[in-house]
Amino acid sequence: MTAYSDQIHAQRQSLRRELRARRRALPQRQQKSAALALAEHLHKHLWFARAKHVAFYLPADGELDPRPLLNLALAAGKHCYLPVVQKNGRLHFRRYRPGTMLRANRFGIPEPTASAPQRQPWLLQLVLLPLVGFDLCGGRLGMGGGYYDRTFCHRPGHPRPQGKRIGLAHSCQQVVRLPVASWDVPLHAIATEARLHAV
Repeated sequence: MTAYSDQIHAQRQSLRRELRARRRALPQRQQKSAALALAEHLHKHLWFARAKHVAFYLPADGELDPRPLLNLALAAGKHCYLPVVQKNGRLHFRRYRPGTMLRANRFGIPEPTASAPQRQPWLLQLVLLPLVGFDLCGGRLGMGGGYYDRTFCHRPGHPRPQGKRIGLAHSCQQVVRLPVASWDVPLHAIATEARLHAV
């Protein structure tokens, strides 16, 4: 890495520690209230209403919890998917329904087993992904593993992902400006418990 990229990396790591601690410090009652508020406003949004194939995630580190929204999606007959971490550093998405068998991955996060149907990332119409931090210019900060970036970057010889990507985060995870890395795959919007910020 160059000196500049080293500096960016150090800035992002410092912010990541600070913002993870900030979201983990939210009281349980506030976490639950935020999850319900997110579901209440996001399920009415046109992108969500029109999407039949939607990717969610399960919270594991204080992330804004999308499970109330997931329940609304299931009740509406949408096909819902959860990410499955692959050895190549990318994600597969497998169908989730009540009763789907889940198994903890190496990070302790439950994910569907191989018995669940898989859908290619570029065929997902809406992808909801967790954020550690965000700004209103579209900058985003994840956990640092790069799984979503590798999965949704366009690779020659592969179809270009067409679905909308919405990062989910608590309002307290907003910063004025994030240092952006060249490999960051952009979002179409960020949704908090309060509102959706189009990018």
